[in-house]
Amino acid sequence: MKSLIIDRGQNAYPSYSIILETLVDLGYQKVPMVLDVGEFAVRGSIIDVFSYRHSHPIRIEFDGDAIERLSSFHPSTQRSITALESTKILAKDPRRSKSPFLQWGEGGGTELISEFQNGDIVVHETYGIGIFKGLHHLTLRKGEGDYVLIQYKGEDRVYVPLNQLEQIHPYTGGGTEPKINGLHDGVWKRVKERVRKATVECAEEMVQLYKLRTDQTGFSYGEDTVWQIDLEKSFEYEETPDQLQALADVKRDMESHVPMDRILSGDVGYGKTEIFLRAAFKAAEHQKQVALVVPTTLLAAQHFRTFEKRFKDFPYTVAMLSRFCSKKKQKRILASLHSHGLDVVIGTHRLLQKDVVFADLGLVIIDEEHRFGVRHKERLKSLKPNVDILSVSATPIPRTLYIALSGGKEVSLLKTPPEKRKPILTTLSEYHESLIKEAIEKEVKRGGQVLYVFNAVRSMPQKARNLKSLLPHIRFSMAHGQMEESVLKSVMDAFLNKETDVLICSTIMESGMDIPNANTMIIENVENFGLAQLHQLRGRVGRTDKQAYAFLFYKEENLTAKAKKRLQAIREYTALGAGYRLALKDLEIRGAGTLLGYKQHGHMTAVGFELYCALLEDSVRQIQGKPGRSQKTRRPLPYMLIIPESYVPEERERLALYRRVSAFEFGYQIDAFEEELRDRYGPAPDVLSNGLALLRHASKTVDV
Repeated sequence: MKSLIIDRGQNAYPSYSIILETLVDLGYQKVPMVLDVGEFAVRGSIIDVFSYRHSHPIRIEFDGDAIERLSSFHPSTQRSITALESTKILAKDPRRSKSPFLQWGEGGGTELISEFQNGDIVVHETYGIGIFKGLHHLTLRKGEGDYVLIQYKGEDRVYVPLNQLEQIHPYTGGGTEPKINGLHDGVWKRVKERVRKATVECAEEMVQLYKLRTDQTGFSYGEDTVWQIDLEKSFEYEETPDQLQALADVKRDMESHVPMDRILSGDVGYGKTEIFLRAAFKAAEHQKQVALVVPTTLLAAQHFRTFEKRFKDFPYTVAMLSRFCSKKKQKRILASLHSHGLDVVIGTHRLLQKDVVFADLGLVIIDEEHRFGVRHKERLKSLKPNVDILSVSATPIPRTLYIALSGGKEVSLLKTPPEKRKPILTTLSEYHESLIKEAIEKEVKRGGQVLYVFNAVRSMPQKARNLKSLLPHIRFSMAHGQMEESVLKSVMDAFLNKETDVLICSTIMESGMDIPNANTMIIENVENFGLAQLHQLRGRVGRTDKQAYAFLFYKEENLTAKAKKRLQAIREYTALGAGYRLALKDLEIRGAGTLLGYKQHGHMTAVGFELYCALLEDSVRQIQGKPGRSQKTRRPLPYMLIIPESYVPEERERLALYRRVSAFEFGYQIDAFEEELRDRYGPAPDVLSNGLALLRHASKTVDV
């Protein structure tokens, strides 16, 4: 196999030009930023390349014809890791097409690429909804610099200076296509004023509901018992700090005389079940009944198994109720609930029917609460006045919404994964049977199982036959929502008992299922999935300390312009920790609708989710007597700060850098930023260094 050896000791060879020529000959693709195996990028005197069979990409920096620096770097931060003396760049393997193992971002990470792309719909707080048209370098009356161009109705356009970046928001409207505003018709001003009034009303309602709840008297639980401590010791994992804090929040609510109405929000696999299981046990310890409501029978069955296992050494009874239980069994469970012969009932929407009567209900837990409508939740609240309610959701709450809610809702966030959980290594590739065969064989060989998501129920039997002919020694089964409940339960039980190796399934696996031995997921036709859906699906694997893999396959012939854009977002999402924000786009409206109430949905779509949350935050702060965002002191980005296109050619990278600098508050942040620039792009040009020096001076003045 052809290769290229690079050695720092050989100062004259290979030269800069020879490396570039050879990379092309070896089959590497030139890209703006290296995120993937088989790619290289050029940044002035720096060449980045991700070689096949390497765990990390390589950075080569030249000083003239001499190699000044050779190091590995992390694709999710683009920062150097380890200095190297030599390395070998392998040729592209023709049998593989884009088959790297990328680390799926777990949230956080540096924002390396701007979320804005040319053609995106954006919202400027002053001018309204327009189309993002990129960065433009201009010399205007106020000075020379880069400006963001937003195109409005007709020939209307605005060049936005960089010190107004915080006023530009991405437009997220839950699938709604908004009208582009004009600059002179007054429509935006009226819309924004209407929404502002609505957020004031919403904020007042939130604060009033909070006051109403705190004025009520509910059951006050005692402190933890010996049995409570014993149950919690039986947890086989070490709790994360977020879990401990959320648990303390829940217990404090339960021990208070004020009825609990708390939202527990956390990513898939971050330990929400353990928190509400302990809350349920605490209720049972104080002779109160618990209702755990879930959206699917599969999830109900899973929770039932978990509760039975954890409660087995204690004298509390647990049952599962759904419409698929026999009439006789349903009647028996209902009678036990009414006589307090049952402590915990886990069920689907069947629990919301009027014949369900509790003897002494103390706690209602709503799992996957975003799957329930407002009427369902009102029915749950009406089961008993002053009952404690814990709503649980894997829909992450964006920071902007969390800030806005802080004045009227009790929210516990799980933001960190369990300590031993490994990030899922993800492949985004054009469809290849050889990769599928290799992935399944590798997982089964190590004693694991595979979830194969194929969301076309009619074609599923044919897909199963094709896979069976490809892998005759592998045991396959199928699961989808159109199956009879008894058949589906039988299939799932067989898979959980490791009687089959690969479960070909629809997106029925999206909700809450936990199968610890399934640590490889394959998703076909990924171009048809939303980012949020992919995020939920891949959370079904990697639930233990075992390394998990996700393979996302697309078909080139199916790629529309929109699908290509979504694929690029998926690619960035899988490679960059900061891309977690992209996954939230599909979740934001759904999460906000359930948290704020659906009557606010129209107002959110009128101005976009992010601006709505910002206006809501202002309204909440106003009611609390705190300064709003506009009253906060911000250090404006100086006009003279210019990041030259010759230094950072890629526009989305430049804009991300500008946005980060505009948020800096302290001098040490500027120092760290300058060090990062040096690592990623080489020495900063004078115009940038001078601008950062001025910003640093202003920072010291304000800090003092």
